Amino acid sequence: MTSSFLDGMLLSLGLIAAIGAQNAFVLRQGLRREHVLPVVLFCAASDAFLIAVGVSGFAVASNAAPWLMKGLLWGGIAFLLWYGARAFRSAWRGGEALAAANGAKAALLPTLGTIAALTWGNPHVYLDTVVFLGTISSQYPGREAMFGMGAATGSFLFFSSLGFGARLAAPLFARPLAWRILDTVIGITMWSIAARLALG
Repeated sequence: MTSSFLDGMLLSLGLIAAIGAQNAFVLRQGLRREHVLPVVLFCAASDAFLIAVGVSGFAVASNAAPWLMKGLLWGGIAFLLWYGARAFRSAWRGGEALAAANGAKAALLPTLGTIAALTWGNPHVYLDTVVFLGTISSQYPGREAMFGMGAATGSFLFFSSLGFGARLAAPLFARPLAWRILDTVIGITMWSIAARLALG
């Protein structure tokens, strides 16, 4: 394993380990054991694609279209506010999340639609993968692809661990109160991210 691959993997793990909208959703799916593999693969594949775009030089080109990032920013803020409100409503009502956890599974397409919006509608995803990792890859002349592969591997390892490792906490989430607390934390996370984005 070359140093550029390892550096890319460790940097990617460090960037996505923070609790965010995407991670909170993957955790929730893992706890509910609901479409975990498709959700994990979608997140990892999206990251891999965006990292490849960044490593190939799109980070520099994106400066020519600042309106694009602006549109993504406010679209992402609106979605985070909506999703946070939905999580708070679940926490208040209590029964909805628990019923889903007990076997009333959501359909695959709406689930993928939600994770797609959380992934592709989040400006932080572009800043971390396309801009930041793309810029850092330039520090490895001739080994940018290896750096990108390491970063993509780190993303896959993280989402797999988060999605499939969540079931270890399943006994705790057999209690209705635990689901309500999780939904509250998710709501706070979504709204705090939206506020940070709106305030710059």
